[in-house]
Amino acid sequence: MPASINSLHKMAVYMGIVSGGGCAVMYYLMQKNFARSEYYHRALEQLRDNHTAMESLGAPPLQVHNVRLTDRHNRVDKTSAKIKIPVSGTKSAGYLYTYSIRDTIMNRWCLQEVVLQLRDGQRIEVYEPSVDDDEVKQEECFGQSAMATS
Repeated sequence: MPASINSLHKMAVYMGIVSGGGCAVMYYLMQKNFARSEYYHRALEQLRDNHTAMESLGAPPLQVHNVRLTDRHNRVDKTSAKIKIPVSGTKSAGYLYTYSIRDTIMNRWCLQEVVLQLRDGQRIEVYEPSVDDDEVKQEECFGQSAMATS
């Protein structure tokens, strides 16, 4: 018995709704995964601790927006994470560019660079480890085991 056009139409509409809902749930879960990550939290902590950057944004309140999943600046793998986080305040808005590497021994993410790029073109170095602080950086990032082996 062949299916009627009406039932095929209903099935197509139903499958479209289910597929769209599945995509929306996947997008939500991926955003939530970014927001829970250690490299994401550490970068935002550095931004909140930088008075120059917060003043330039007009924050608090600091608004952190969803990461664009299709942006080519957002790359995360097992050993490194580069992300571009949209942020805004009452005065301005921009992107927080972050780069982190993973310490596989301690299973931790270590910030390498955090830069706030405002819409007006102003660039603020939020975090960049200096060469003088190399031992402190290694201890913070890689724990005591790195210091003991060097």
